[in-house]
Amino acid sequence: MTSKSIIIVAGGKGLRMGGDIPKQFLPVKGLPILMRTINRFLQYDAQMQVVLVLPENQQDYWKQLCQQYHFDKPYTLTNGGETRFHSVLNGLQQVSPEATLIGVHDGVRPFVSVETIASCYDEAAKSGAVVPVTEVVETVRRLNGQQGSNTVPRSEYRLVQTPQVFDAQLLRSAYSQPYTDFFTDDASVVERFGHEVSLVPGNRENIKVTTPFDLVLAEVLS
Repeated sequence: MTSKSIIIVAGGKGLRMGGDIPKQFLPVKGLPILMRTINRFLQYDAQMQVVLVLPENQQDYWKQLCQQYHFDKPYTLTNGGETRFHSVLNGLQQVSPEATLIGVHDGVRPFVSVETIASCYDEAAKSGAVVPVTEVVETVRRLNGQQGSNTVPRSEYRLVQTPQVFDAQLLRSAYSQPYTDFFTDDASVVERFGHEVSLVPGNRENIKVTTPFDLVLAEVLS
């Protein structure tokens, strides 16, 4: 096992898909999204530790899918929490103490490139905290309450993806903080702890599959 670990958080219920099957289990070109996500990280590093965080009531179905698709890749399974923060906290408890770098990734982002993953882990080894981002290509307007809205310079903004990768000790220490609603992702937890987060280029294909349109796009990308 290398000193790199990835926590893959998959807690979606698939409500925006309009079906009963959670979106991370939906097949894309014959393979469930979550399996594609795990495969991508093992493609980057076949020895890295994979920690999969799933709601307890979805784990039996996941195990059935693993049997159905003969999915035998190594991973550690643990229970999801009340929020993403608590799910990651549960995942951290399963990460090997030998890990020096820990990433956190959305289970429904199966198209992150190996190059993006490598960039994140390489930069985290230097700066301690990194997120992949893409440029904003559409015009952005900011709402001003009852006063309407105004255009903001899109060059000052970036869209955040995962994996977000951190020095292991830093991430563990940051997650010792009490939970607040401010914590929207792992970078926000680390920033609240007082550590600056670096940015690296992500890849546009690294979409988060949350809607029926995303699923159609996923079929094209796979």
